[in-house]
Order: sequence, then C-alpha cells, then structure tokens
Amino acid sequence: MLNPEQARERAQDLVARARRAGADAADAVYGASSSEGIQIRLGKLEDVERSESEHISLRVFSGTRSASIGSSDLSDLALDELAARAIAMARAAPEDAYAGLAPEELLTHGPFPELDLIDPSEPSPQALRERAEEAEDAARAVQGVTNSDGASASAGFGIFALATSHGFAGAYGASSHSTSASVVAGEGAGKQRDSAWRQTHHVADLPGAREIGELAGTRAVARLEPGKVKSGPMPVLFDPRVSGTLVGHLIGAMSGSAIARRSSFLLDRLGEQIFAPGTVIAEDPHRPRGLRARPFDGEGLATRARNLVEDGKITGWLLDCAAARQLGLEPTGHASRGGGGAPGISVGNIHLEPGPLSPAELMADIADGIYVIELIGQGVNGVTGDYSRGASGFRIVNGELAGPVAEFTIAGNLLKMFAQMTPASDLEWYRAINVPTLRVDGMTIAGN
Repeated sequence: MLNPEQARERAQDLVARARRAGADAADAVYGASSSEGIQIRLGKLEDVERSESEHISLRVFSGTRSASIGSSDLSDLALDELAARAIAMARAAPEDAYAGLAPEELLTHGPFPELDLIDPSEPSPQALRERAEEAEDAARAVQGVTNSDGASASAGFGIFALATSHGFAGAYGASSHSTSASVVAGEGAGKQRDSAWRQTHHVADLPGAREIGELAGTRAVARLEPGKVKSGPMPVLFDPRVSGTLVGHLIGAMSGSAIARRSSFLLDRLGEQIFAPGTVIAEDPHRPRGLRARPFDGEGLATRARNLVEDGKITGWLLDCAAARQLGLEPTGHASRGGGGAPGISVGNIHLEPGPLSPAELMADIADGIYVIELIGQGVNGVTGDYSRGASGFRIVNGELAGPVAEFTIAGNLLKMFAQMTPASDLEWYRAINVPTLRVDGMTIAGN
C-alpha cells in the first residue's frame, strides 16, 4: 500500500496521463485499505481474515461529456490504457450541462486540519485473538446466555487521495480498530439474540473487550420472553442505538440531488419550523478522531463545521457541484467519492444537541408507551416521508420500563415525527451520527 504522499502523487500522475491523452479536464481518486480480523466462536478460533485492496479511478471530461473508469492494476501500461479508454468512453457519452470539476476558486489547498485519524500501533494476530476471546468469554458468562454467534476483533488502515487537473491534490489516511460480540439467550423457540460493537480510529479509545462482551450478554438476556403490543397511538422512545437513523433519514432528504430531482419530503421547506424551536443538529467534519472526520471533500473543497438544523429549521441543502449548478447554488463541501463514478453526498460527524431531561425523566409521564431498541426493514418513503418499520424493545408502563416486547410495527410521517421529537440528555460521542434517546409522541403502533 502507498503512503498518503505516494497516493497523492499517483493520482496526480494519472490525471497528467489523461490530459496528455486528450482530456479537457480530469480527476483521479486513489483508495487502498488493509485489514486483519479474528473471529472466535464458543472459545475456538473460527476464522482469520487478512485483506488488502488498492484501486484507482479516473473521471475525464470532453466538453460537457464525461466518463469514469477504474482499475486495480497501477502499472504504467495499465494507467495509459485506462486514460485512453476513459476518453473514448467520454466522447461517446451524452452531454450533461451540470457535470464538471469544482470551480477552481473554491478549491482548498491546505494546510489541512490535523484530525488525529492514524494510530501508529498495530496489534498482532495474537492480541486480536485475545481481545475476541475476552469479549466472548464475558458475554457467555452472563447468566441466561446459552449460545454464541461469536466475537471478533479487527484492525485496519485506509488511504484516500484525490487529484484534479485544475490544481487540487490531497490525501489522508485513517486507522480502524473494532471489537464485537453476538450471543444467544434462552432455549428453544424462546431464544433471543443481541450484540454489542464498537469501532474507533485509535485502539486506546476502544472500551475493554470484557465490557463489550458483558453488554452483549446483558442485552440478549433482557429480551427473553417478549410480550405482545396492542395496536394504537402511543409515545415511542428511541434508544441511542437506533435514534441516529431518524437523523439519517433527514440527511438523505437534504441531499442536493434529491432536491434537484424533486424527490425529497423536505422540498420547499427551507425556513420552515421542522423541529421544535431550539433544536440543533450539528456537523463537525474536523472533530479529532471522529469516525467521519475528513479534511476535504470528494471534489477538493474544504469541509467545515456547520449546523444542519438551527432552532428547529433546516439551514440549507447538502450540495456537490453538479447539484449546486442544477439548483443555482454554491456547493457546500459534501461531495463523496467511492470506487469510481460521479460524486455522491456524505456528511461529517453529526450530533443532535441533547435536552435537559434524562431518559427516565423523559418517560416519567408515559402511562403506556414503547421503548425501541431495534428497527427492522426499510419502510421509509423518501418522497413523502411516510415511515413504517418493524421493531422490538420494551413496554413503558406508568413511566417505567416493564418488560420486553417484539413483533410490532411503528408508523408515522417523518415531518410529524420531527415536530414531536424531544431529545434526552444522554448524548454519547462514539458513533458517526451521535443522537441521544429520543421521544416521539403520537406514533401508530401495530401489534398482535
């Protein structure tokens, strides 16, 4: 694998080859990753996995026509052929008035912020195995746990580089460490499964393997002997394990491409009161060690901290350059690049500002409600905001949790849900989207 400086130079070299071959403009993205993981099940080694990948993609422009192509062969001959093929494809492609590189005057040229994404330590396979064993042993030691789906520990490293023909070149690396455990509680038809998982850039930020294992076991046992739920409207609390998905739906609807296609439930709602007054959803792509930290976006624009929602109102759309041109707006530094093709949209580290009440205080006045810990299915309509998903969790009776429940559906409309949303005070900071427990009144429950 190349280091970040070598990766940047390799991307610049491919862009230069494309220009020499006749491209009017071009950009290149280099990505590489390596990882090693150990899987333990019932105390025995089940799997050892080592993977390495390296890929470079090229996007070229011939007037308003463009094409993208990629390769894992980085030899000189292969890169020359890649450039020639990309240009031939672009000349045969349809015209697109909105496609193109970012405006040159908007490019960032550093110095880039220091994000502390690289952990120089590299755990040995034996250290990974010991971590996985400790996590599974702790999970299986929880009374009521009867079987294991396994525990794993992994470590990895990745590189991203971007170069454009009009002057941008940048690269950064990030390490990754994770521990997980998944176990089964109970017997026969009454079995229940749950898990715990954490990922960080630095191994020192991982909770202890024993803590992760005990949490997985405790969660599985707590789900035993679930009851049924009656149908009807009632308040719902979303555990932090799932509350971030609601903000995820918001981010998808804020995408400039969705707005340009007029396929978002937020269309024409800029400036409206979407959430309760005082609600803030903030983005910080420069948060040190954040899982979505990045110094620049997929088109070479600077990333920056901003509030996506301020005082309950959306502050603007998430725009790459193509969507910005289509909407007549400025790009916002939210472009992302994968293995090839045109940019998509992604955000940095997100959090929803917490409220003043603890989860216990937030549910204290609920006579009959639901506390959701798991969501099932993808029943969300991004055009209308209609929301319907399978769920499991716990009943809330007279302000307290009152036993597990399963096999029910929660439904509503995201706009109405956002308006009725109340955050608790238990914000945690280890996810890519960090959201506290949320209360949403007036949801429709469909049980048995």
